[in-house]
Amino acid sequence: MFETNIIRPQSLTSILPEPGQALAGTIGTKALPEENIFGFNSRDQRSRPFNLLRSQLLKTARSRGWRLIGVTSATPRVGKSFIASNLAAALARTPELHTYLLDLDLRRSTIAKNFGLQGDRGIADFLDGEIEDLRGISWNVEAGALTIVPSFSNDVASAEVLAGPRMDALIAAMRALPEGMLCILDLPPVFANDDAVIIAQKIDAYILVVQEGATTVKQVRDSFNLLQPAPCLGTVLNHYNGGLMGDDYGYGYGQSGKYAEYYK
Repeated sequence: MFETNIIRPQSLTSILPEPGQALAGTIGTKALPEENIFGFNSRDQRSRPFNLLRSQLLKTARSRGWRLIGVTSATPRVGKSFIASNLAAALARTPELHTYLLDLDLRRSTIAKNFGLQGDRGIADFLDGEIEDLRGISWNVEAGALTIVPSFSNDVASAEVLAGPRMDALIAAMRALPEGMLCILDLPPVFANDDAVIIAQKIDAYILVVQEGATTVKQVRDSFNLLQPAPCLGTVLNHYNGGLMGDDYGYGYGQSGKYAEYYK
């Protein structure tokens, strides 16, 4: 179906909602699941790692003109969607910046759960040609410059639709967004299937989430190789018992240079 339902170039600007549009609804930050989202509250100590990650991302992305940043991991269940959600929340507090968070992990979607969203229509329905655009399924976050485009349970052939023309149209639509827009894409794990490899060739860069005691050096090295030539903006060490600078927040952040040296 997706092969015969091609998006024309002149309609690219109508695929994504404009900032402030809330066609599916608006999420209040006070109603967010407390165990998942900390990034909106700068006074919450648990948001500190995501603030640091935000600063590092913006510094590099702005200097290189990057606007489409993926978040992935070597294997499932190491916290990549948790990192992507809180990074997007932290970015939403940045003046003169609007952030889009898109769930492209079509086989194991988690972003909707993280933000307490319910529904049956998501990105897969657009990629499969069931809906014409993403405006009617997108959510705004109250008091934050963040638009969430979720994915829900589906039976689409993920690799085929992600490699198809409607995915190319979505990428083009994100690149056509005005200045002051940044897109965070929650990608599938690298070794779950070839979906992440397909998407990585279309975006600007990615962040790799690793988990202490779970992710191996070989998995990280192999992930870098599989995702080439897409550049790795950095790595995030999740579930780090030592925390940041001796603090026991439970999360640690490291720049790619530091971890690249270790993994060599």
